[in-house]
Amino acid sequence: MECGGYSADLVLWDELAEAAAGPVLELGCGSGRVTAHLAAAGHEVIGLDVDPNLLRVCAERLRESDAQTELGDACDFDLGREFALVLAPMQLMQLLGGSRERAACLSRVRRHLRLGGRGAFAIVEGLPAPEAGGPPLPDVREVDGWVYSSLPVETRAERGALSAWRLRHVVSPDGSLSDEEVEIRLDELSAEVLEREAREAGLTPTARRLLPPTDAHVGSTVVVLGQEE
Repeated sequence: MECGGYSADLVLWDELAEAAAGPVLELGCGSGRVTAHLAAAGHEVIGLDVDPNLLRVCAERLRESDAQTELGDACDFDLGREFALVLAPMQLMQLLGGSRERAACLSRVRRHLRLGGRGAFAIVEGLPAPEAGGPPLPDVREVDGWVYSSLPVETRAERGALSAWRLRHVVSPDGSLSDEEVEIRLDELSAEVLEREAREAGLTPTARRLLPPTDAHVGSTVVVLGQEE
């Protein structure tokens, strides 16, 4: 549910997939927001995620396509094939746990990119500007009589990380309410640092693309890397 309605990046992933003209791998595909979109556009795509529950949802969304899902860790996967494009949307690289984990992920990406292939990694480079029109509305969804709500309440920088706090509410069919405040921590990461780490892994920085902020989501930088040798 959280960020499930985000669509500002889909045009860019479409563009990169069209230019790649080959199989696409999405790292951290979750419930399939991007993987299902690319599959519906006719691309050959595989979604990789470490969470089997999310993959089950993703697989259901892909039921009428040829797209596939794979259970695996973005820092330690081996699919035995090469891809024209590897995507890591929604700040995945900042959720891995640090530079060592990013290096492991980039090494795996290099092994899975064919010659001339591209990797594209979306990152947030700093805190968002204060909302001029007030805080964003919560993400809300109803499933089988259960109502789920997630409200962003605060974002702050501390100890080398960006922390986003969300208030999650769940209302059961009988009306009982439970709530939980959760912290989502993103490692501080700049495009320059990610590009340096990519060079050390044998990848070549080729471009940076900017995704503008929306009313509900911060803007991000997409670092594009190439497999040149």
